[in-house]
Amino acid sequence: MDNHQPATEMGNASSATGAAAVGKDIKGWTVLALAVVGALGILVASVGSGWGLWDWTVGLTAVPFLTGAAILALVIAIVGVILDRRKGRSTRWLRLGAGVVIALGLLFQMTGYVRAVSSLPAIHDISTDLADAPQFQTLTLRSDNWDNIPGADDSAMRGMNPQQRWVQLHQRAYPDIRSVRIDQPVAEVVAKARRIAEDRGWTIATTDPASGRLEATDTTALFRFKDDIVLRARPTANGQGSIIDVRSVSRVGVHDLGVNAKRVRSFLSDLSGTTSATGE
Repeated sequence: MDNHQPATEMGNASSATGAAAVGKDIKGWTVLALAVVGALGILVASVGSGWGLWDWTVGLTAVPFLTGAAILALVIAIVGVILDRRKGRSTRWLRLGAGVVIALGLLFQMTGYVRAVSSLPAIHDISTDLADAPQFQTLTLRSDNWDNIPGADDSAMRGMNPQQRWVQLHQRAYPDIRSVRIDQPVAEVVAKARRIAEDRGWTIATTDPASGRLEATDTTALFRFKDDIVLRARPTANGQGSIIDVRSVSRVGVHDLGVNAKRVRSFLSDLSGTTSATGE
């Protein structure tokens, strides 16, 4: 028994020391814990949704609460520092500072999403041609594509059907997204488009250079959302050039946070980057 007593005493002493350390810096540990919970929680929520461990709506629902944990961490840190100054105490910055950095990093990331939600319309279907959007033939357009288009209660869009409202909202938010003319034959453009799509990691559904068509699916990094893309290339009057249209549609959700528009812009930029291209 005597031989085991020193080890037991050391264990108790270690536990007491750890508890004392936490007790002396409750503020720092609290801020760090909340920040880590927020950051790791969002990562787990998104990765779990992407792996199919739970429905994507569950993951998205958790994001505001986890972001709130980071905000609470910053509030506690600010209040704690102010109280330290008023009472003439030195602030323990090791854990507090780490928590603040993690929380600020998370909030900086979330700021982009908040800005997109507040400034862009809640649509998920982006096309360079609004009057005659490219149609999917191999892939399938989601059945509820026109079910939740905003603007039904907007007096400026009164009497418009969902697709007409989509056109209005699309034109206001993305006036730069339009058909592009490339001075290359259709078959060459489609072949190049396939190479670009493959370089981006898209899953190619079909490619038909002769008819000027490519369909593919892009999968986002964390939530693993799948967006379907169709490219249509039509010959110019002289047959030497091509008129290019691209459409990108999210399979789920109402608001795409501008992701489809970014994809269309970037893809067309790469496609026309080494050739002469003009908007149509």
